[in-house]
Amino acid sequence: MITLYHCDAARSFRPLWMLEELGLGYELKMLPFPPRVFAKEYLGLNPLGTIPFMIDGETRMTESSGICHYLGTKYGPTPLIVGPDEPAYGAFLNWMYFSDATLTFPQTLVLRYSQLEPEERRNPQVAGDYAKWFFGRLRAVEAATANSEFLCAGRFTAADITNGYALRLAANIGLAKDFGPNVAAYWARLQQRNGFRRAVAAEQKAGLEQNVAPRARP
Repeated sequence: MITLYHCDAARSFRPLWMLEELGLGYELKMLPFPPRVFAKEYLGLNPLGTIPFMIDGETRMTESSGICHYLGTKYGPTPLIVGPDEPAYGAFLNWMYFSDATLTFPQTLVLRYSQLEPEERRNPQVAGDYAKWFFGRLRAVEAATANSEFLCAGRFTAADITNGYALRLAANIGLAKDFGPNVAAYWARLQQRNGFRRAVAAEQKAGLEQNVAPRARP
């Protein structure tokens, strides 16, 4: 049984969504955010104190996009993964890495300096500057979805899951109102997927059952 440690609306939503799209069995363990502060015993399992943390037999993984790639590759074949024999293989890998290293990174600073820091340490200028940085990077998604429903290979793939999470995070921290028309339509399509809806429902159900309250939204 795959075990996924997850916080409400955190990056661990990527592998949760991937698990639902693949139809795999898993155990979802909810933690308060950030777990390194509110669930210090978790550090004994994952010294980084970060989310996600996935256990699959002897495998231990902490990187959300990497976990998605691992799941699709190990438990495939699946159209969610673009293989090296396909023309879009390079584009697929680029989007997989882009999702966290390029697109989610500035959002974490918006979140930190607008919501997570104590009131006296919050910095609207830093949050605003990194929001602009995020929208500058989001132009790549706006361009890619101008004439295509999904990012690459002419189909829904794990790259849409990993980048779709960044759009969910943007919505949760109040940035979705400034999406371009292509990104807004793309995000609406992603939310209609049964896998996405099942992942949201699983997150909510586990939070209630394990008495872990969801994070407050702006």
